[in-house]
Amino acid sequence: MEPPRSTRRGTRERHKILLQLLRQGTTHVEELAAELAVSPSTVRRDLGRLTADRQVARTYGGAVVPETFHERPIEESARVQLQAKAAIAAAARPMVGAGATVFIDAGTTCAALARLLAGEDWHDDGPVVVTRGLETATTLASSSEVDVVILGGRVRRLSHGVVGPLTDLALERLSFSVAFLGADAVDPARGIGEPTLEETAVKERVAARSQQVVVLADASKLDVPEDLPAWTSLSAGWTLVTDAAGSTGLRERCAAAGVTLIHAVRPGSAQVSNGR
Repeated sequence: MEPPRSTRRGTRERHKILLQLLRQGTTHVEELAAELAVSPSTVRRDLGRLTADRQVARTYGGAVVPETFHERPIEESARVQLQAKAAIAAAARPMVGAGATVFIDAGTTCAALARLLAGEDWHDDGPVVVTRGLETATTLASSSEVDVVILGGRVRRLSHGVVGPLTDLALERLSFSVAFLGADAVDPARGIGEPTLEETAVKERVAARSQQVVVLADASKLDVPEDLPAWTSLSAGWTLVTDAAGSTGLRERCAAAGVTLIHAVRPGSAQVSNGR
């Protein structure tokens, strides 16, 4: 017997809200159930239906909304995965020491880390932060204790990150205790996926000048698109900070590639799995 029309309408509305929550960064079953005021089993059933309809892709403990790769404008990226980016930034924050010289990439996840650094009282011993991101530089410039250096170069319209010969020239004269890199896609074995070769070249040069390389990427960046055109190769020993559930598959892939996995659970809390 077919369910009543009002029931079907209620399910459709719940699916619509569920998809909105997934796009905003709420990806785990228990969190989705709390937001929707339903049981986890109802959420799992809804995710099963949406997966069958190819509207979502299941992950360990939750789901994400898959997309054919396209580079989002930074204004659009700033509206999605907000909880994940906050958690990742909080997990990365302890890696920035007082007085250190660090690199923070362009992109909204890196900008979330910049906001934490800008809002901190450094007691006159703030870090020197080099960046190629306009938003990152503007955020850090609000702090009187953080010394901000922005690289020169051509500004990419979608990411607001600088690239090109002037960027390369500046990087030849700099070195960093730690570099925080953003990504359009991440694979422990392949490295960082980017929309252009210029982007990969900048990230490789930064990595070569850094004692420690840390990639900041939310769970959606681990669903690697097949059509991504360029990849940044990273030497073994880099660190991945992500909100993706620490599934066996991800841990094993990181371990095989010599990557340290930090699972950002919530702001101020993280789980570490040393892949080396």
